[in-house]
Amino acid sequence: MSDADKDPSVLFQHAIEPRWRDLDAFGHVNNSNFLTYLEEARICWFETFDGQWVNDAIAPLLAAVQLNYRAPIDYPASIIVELFAQHIGTTSLTVGHRIRSTDGSVLHADGHVVTVWIDRATGRPIALPDLVLKALR
Repeated sequence: MSDADKDPSVLFQHAIEPRWRDLDAFGHVNNSNFLTYLEEARICWFETFDGQWVNDAIAPLLAAVQLNYRAPIDYPASIIVELFAQHIGTTSLTVGHRIRSTDGSVLHADGHVVTVWIDRATGRPIALPDLVLKALR
């Protein structure tokens, strides 16, 4: 079953208006910008946490990215990035994502990222911070 076939509980939605500079020679959003949109949505979600999700001691890092391109994003467009929890581990969080048209009629992309919080001094994974676990409830 693909991510598009699942009906996960959405944790966070973020609206984006692609910019002219996001386009490629074919007149639609360049594939690399899809990752930027996902990053922007994750950071905006992290900013809703009750506390510091990054500081001098801890930081989230991406361990893996999986992205399925389903349909081009033409310009102009209004899109929504949806984030949902696919797997909550001890030291990692798999965040599923979808990029859809604002009206929900077009699925532009889906997939997931694996995020690991690390101890910045050692570079080693740490247990997911309590504020992350709280945001998932």
